[in-house]
Amino acid sequence: MALQAESKKSCCDSVTDYFTSAKFFIYLGHALSTWGDRMWHFAVAVFLVELYGNSLLLTAVYGLVVAGSVLLLGAIIGDWVDKSARLKVAQTSLIVQNSAVILCGILLMVVFLCKVQLVSLFNGWLLTLCYILVISIANIANLASTATAITIQRDWIVVVAGEDRSRLADMNATVRRIDQLTNILAPLAVGQIITFTSPMAGCGFIAGWNLCSMCLEYFLLWKVYQMTPALAIKTSQKEDEQELKQLNVQKDVEAVQKPSESSELMSGVAEASSVEKKNGCCYNITEPFRTLRDGWVAYYNQPIFFAGMSLAFLYMTVLGFDCITTGFAYTQGLNGSILSLLMGASAITGILGTMAFTWIRKRCGLVRTGFISGVAQISCLALCVVSVFMPGSPLDLTVSPFQDITSHFMGDSSLPEANPTTDSFINRSTSAYEIEEMKPQVVSYLSVSFLFAGVIAARVGLWSFDLTVTQLIQENVIESERGVINGVQNSMNYLLDLLHFIMVILAPNPEAFGLLVIISVSFVVMGHMMYFRYAYKTLRSRLFLCFSSDPKNETDNPSPPESDKV
Repeated sequence: MALQAESKKSCCDSVTDYFTSAKFFIYLGHALSTWGDRMWHFAVAVFLVELYGNSLLLTAVYGLVVAGSVLLLGAIIGDWVDKSARLKVAQTSLIVQNSAVILCGILLMVVFLCKVQLVSLFNGWLLTLCYILVISIANIANLASTATAITIQRDWIVVVAGEDRSRLADMNATVRRIDQLTNILAPLAVGQIITFTSPMAGCGFIAGWNLCSMCLEYFLLWKVYQMTPALAIKTSQKEDEQELKQLNVQKDVEAVQKPSESSELMSGVAEASSVEKKNGCCYNITEPFRTLRDGWVAYYNQPIFFAGMSLAFLYMTVLGFDCITTGFAYTQGLNGSILSLLMGASAITGILGTMAFTWIRKRCGLVRTGFISGVAQISCLALCVVSVFMPGSPLDLTVSPFQDITSHFMGDSSLPEANPTTDSFINRSTSAYEIEEMKPQVVSYLSVSFLFAGVIAARVGLWSFDLTVTQLIQENVIESERGVINGVQNSMNYLLDLLHFIMVILAPNPEAFGLLVIISVSFVVMGHMMYFRYAYKTLRSRLFLCFSSDPKNETDNPSPPESDKV
């Protein structure tokens, strides 16, 4: 009985210790932050479509502004994260992000409530100004969210995990699982609110959620900071203190031994300071551009450059559950219910990918895990290539992929003549059966089945590979450059994401989607070839010894590859 009581007490103590640990507080704060982000990203697209008369124009402009801002400012945001105190960065980005979402929600509520009056004022220019403000404030919220992600997911987690790389891998995997769950549940929750109440009620709910979440997240950040003393000191601050001490010692010695030289040095410093004052204005103006340049140069010189580039290349794809793939699925006869089930299945395979990452890493090491994940992803995406040539595929090489674009540029806006029987059909009452008869009939679902089977199965390798590259960056980038390197990595991801949207704009017709699939798989293959180069330079022939006798010594502490980039 005494042993049972002691075991129960130890179990209760371990549970209590876990729920009061810094690790759990990070998980809880990340869950709250991600839940609010996912709700907002889903809802803002719906709100913009609703406001602009069911047009995708505002949504497209918003997406372009967000991607362009992160692309241009990612390195600058990362540099700010590096040069500022950890708690200050986390609290500032948290307050700015949530305040911007709250302000944007209130502004959207006003627009929804007074849209008719705003249209009549100043010939609609006031309403246009409201649209500009909404997009601008939402963009500020996204930039602050980027800073939060860099400082918490790429820096705080590393410090909390300490020197234990297995603990770091488990924390990264748990964070990704939280992302997968919130990707499903948060849009579902806010979607039900918008559907069964109104968009204005949805705005109010999101604003209220962010207000409450901001207060709780602020408290959790403060608790984690108090429980982890290492967060209070950055490597750059330690180096600065040591340098100042050395300089002070040198100045004292020089003052005693060589007073004349010290006076000359003082005069030289005075002259240099005067020159700095003269050039201070230009120096401050050009500082963001120099930060941007230095960030990209530092990213290129990193030993994990090819690993980071390989992850960025995976963003150049239409094989994901975004609006493009969803729109193509609708053209192939899949309804919203089936698509929601497919999205749920993709989230489940994504969670399985995070579990596979931790299991493979323990047995094969971190670098080999990325190689195995890449092979798994490419193997699954082979089904997508096969789907292009299966029965039911809309691929038609006789139709130009640029037909829609050329018709707009050439001014060919002629509409097809109406069917003589269509008018009479519309004028009379139509039944559900007749409407179904009017819909385009799909010859076979075999092609779209192969496509989504490949996309869903590939999520296992994708998320395992994403975690691998994330931890490689965490382990191999020095602390003083951790923010700017992750900022440039985000910029690279957005750049390739922009290119994939441009690719779809140039070839938007369903007949060309098969070509987009092949191009997407090609970019994925090129990305994993870059990673293979990094992995082979790190481990050489040991890369293919997946179950070596001592994987920790070979993979957890790899020798950095030579920086002989061409």
